[in-house]
Amino acid sequence: GALRVVRCGGSGQRGARAVFSADSKQVGRGYLLYASGDFVKVHSVNTEETLRLLCGHADLVTGIQLNPHNHMQLYSSSLDGTIKLWDFMDGIPIKTFTVGSKLLALYTLASAEDSVFVVIPKKGARDTFQLVSVQLTKGAGQDLEGKELSVVLDDVGASAKHIAFGREGAYVVSVKDVNLQVYFFKQKLWNGFSLSTVKTKGGDNRFSCVVCHPTEDCIATGHADGKIRLWRNFHHMKAYTYSTLHWHHDIVMDLAYSMEGTRLLSGGVEAVLVQWHNESSCQKDFLPRLGSPIDCISMSSDGVLCCTLHTDNRISIINSNLRFSRSIQGLIKSRDVKTGLVVDPRTKALVLNGEPGHLQFYSLQSDQQLFSLDIVQRQYIHQAGLKQSDLVKVAFSARGTWLATVEESEEVTDPELQLKLWFFSEETQSFMLNTRINTPHDNHITDMCFRDMDELGDDSIILVTTGRDCVFKVWVMVEDSDPEAHQSVSWSCDFVGSYRNYQATNCCFSEDGSLLAVSFEETVTVWDSLTWDLKCTFCHPPGNIRKICFGRLTCSKYLISATDYGFLCCWNLLTCALEWSAHLNVVVLQPDPLSEHIAAVSWLSKESSLFVFKPNEPRPVYIQRNLCKEKILLAAFVPRDEPETISSEKYLWLRKSQLFFLTDTQELMTLSTKSLEERLTPSSKQLAVEESLPVTPFSLLLGKHRRQQAQEDLDLGKPVVSNKQEQASPAVKELLHTPAHVLPSASFLCTIFINSLLISKENKSAEEVADEVEMESEKAEDDSDEEDVTAMEQEDTSHMELLGEMTCKLSKSQEKELRKIRKMDYSWISAF
Repeated sequence: GALRVVRCGGSGQRGARAVFSADSKQVGRGYLLYASGDFVKVHSVNTEETLRLLCGHADLVTGIQLNPHNHMQLYSSSLDGTIKLWDFMDGIPIKTFTVGSKLLALYTLASAEDSVFVVIPKKGARDTFQLVSVQLTKGAGQDLEGKELSVVLDDVGASAKHIAFGREGAYVVSVKDVNLQVYFFKQKLWNGFSLSTVKTKGGDNRFSCVVCHPTEDCIATGHADGKIRLWRNFHHMKAYTYSTLHWHHDIVMDLAYSMEGTRLLSGGVEAVLVQWHNESSCQKDFLPRLGSPIDCISMSSDGVLCCTLHTDNRISIINSNLRFSRSIQGLIKSRDVKTGLVVDPRTKALVLNGEPGHLQFYSLQSDQQLFSLDIVQRQYIHQAGLKQSDLVKVAFSARGTWLATVEESEEVTDPELQLKLWFFSEETQSFMLNTRINTPHDNHITDMCFRDMDELGDDSIILVTTGRDCVFKVWVMVEDSDPEAHQSVSWSCDFVGSYRNYQATNCCFSEDGSLLAVSFEETVTVWDSLTWDLKCTFCHPPGNIRKICFGRLTCSKYLISATDYGFLCCWNLLTCALEWSAHLNVVVLQPDPLSEHIAAVSWLSKESSLFVFKPNEPRPVYIQRNLCKEKILLAAFVPRDEPETISSEKYLWLRKSQLFFLTDTQELMTLSTKSLEERLTPSSKQLAVEESLPVTPFSLLLGKHRRQQAQEDLDLGKPVVSNKQEQASPAVKELLHTPAHVLPSASFLCTIFINSLLISKENKSAEEVADEVEMESEKAEDDSDEEDVTAMEQEDTSHMELLGEMTCKLSKSQEKELRKIRKMDYSWISAF
């Protein structure tokens, strides 16, 4: 198929609340649905597994709602101007309604049959939005028009959290800035209320979210100063009242009522879920340390579960007693990805910044976080303007046994630096801190890399760091002489290099580890990694060196560099001359570790383009313009477990590795000929052995046992026999596929099941008959051979008896071996 860009992680919810299925309380039947990028994900509440991906929108999904008249169906809206109706159990789109305008939020009401409510931009006005009712056209086709729009409210907020519908859909409430407006559908009455815009004593009355009580006429609003206001008697313009709840020290991000309305949930930047009882400030419970600011709160229809969506893409599932249940963690969004995209050689997971001060290991196969490693080991305080330490650089050794991290404070002039070396422990299956080096450089560290040559063992592992203090440093392992030390080795500085007092910006080793390239502003220097002698320098002004890398395999004699003035240069290390150059504004330069290919991503005229080339060929192997709308900041080649079968020759560069890239909005994308549904296959489907077996825990266990038994038979040299009669038996298929509650009694099924497993002697396959004929011919031949041998033995025995001696009689196995030797052809020896 054609190569296309696929979003595979990091896509935010964009303020759209998640939705629980109507049967979330039933064991094994609960589902959580939420918008992620331009598709909707269906997760199992019990296993946290991605069960379905509802793909079909051409732009970001902005809202999802269950069909109030059929809870097995789901409505979704998108910036592509369409509303889709899904059967989310099967992942099938039922209807597509084209509205035309960008849809920013979606709402459904049980009382509003054949219509939904959406927020759209107001025509002819900039940054002004309105709430409209869309009449869903009835028709036989799948693609229908949704052009019948009725304006409900003008000048509303663009977020889905700025509008809420009241008890039984009697009214709708909208908040924006310091204004609150209520529209009553039956009376066609509009009431508006305003708060003071003057900020006094740190107060900020701007609205941030709104929610309505499910059984009473009460409106709860969140504000920018952390206050919650409860509005009543808002049917009258002058007689309205409100009370205030206050715990949050900053903006209230979202609110949610329980189904009976006795509890109110609130969340904000403190990463604490607050539960208010009976609208009283004295009765409240807390669920702290949820990891990151809470963006959205959703309740299940039965009130048993609630979930919080966080600003870093984390989803927390919480019980009604405010106890943490599960967490769904995909690609965690951080404030800034300073570490780059790094591949863990052991797990092939993407490694990058996660929570503040943490390193996240993200599985590309399951779209889930494997684990998070606390590097900084300090409590992060969510307060604007506070200077705190963060993780900025990461590097792995070739085997993944050593991990190097750099953390620094946010001070620009005099940062606090720490270089840490971590060793992977096979016993604990985690990284253990080995060495901490304070102030490894006098200024910011710009780059670092490992040299790891397998043929020289662990002694070949060295680490190089470059810094703005105009030097690069070489760190090596030394034996720890301290008898009380917990580890046998530690790291220390072995060499310090510089070039004309220029700032060192990048470093990398050649494939065999014999050469080290270090860029100093506009110059690339090449050093011998054994003697640390400067071998040569390359300079191609104007412009500082932005990226450097060595070629691999047949192109290992080339060195590639990209400058910030828009030049891509290829240098020949044997002739020390410029091989070729291209005028290209390269922001990402990433070599494939398993081939000669190098990927270069350029940014020009607000457009990201991809160029894949080999250093020995100036003409690119593959070019794709306008790769995505966002700016690509980072990229990484991830080795495949098995080479991909690719039919098109121009895509062969993706055969051994897959290219992933991260945008400035922290969305992870990849180039693939497969759809995302094919790539993110649930593990239950991947583990199913036979089509005749249902996907149940018993069938998975049975399949695992069969694979283990087959492997043991292979190891012992036994032939693996496939019972085709069992697989082809209709009785067995019917028994395994029929639901248990409709099956007849076991006594009735026993005879049918046993008979289906019996193999009739009369019905022999052609292969079995041929095997029997071959066995009979071998037996006849063996019998004739035995007669000849017996006659020879009798003759030999008579001669021996004359000499007074008696020979030992051979066993059957020895006789068989002798017959094999006699039948062997030794004529090939005559050639010598």
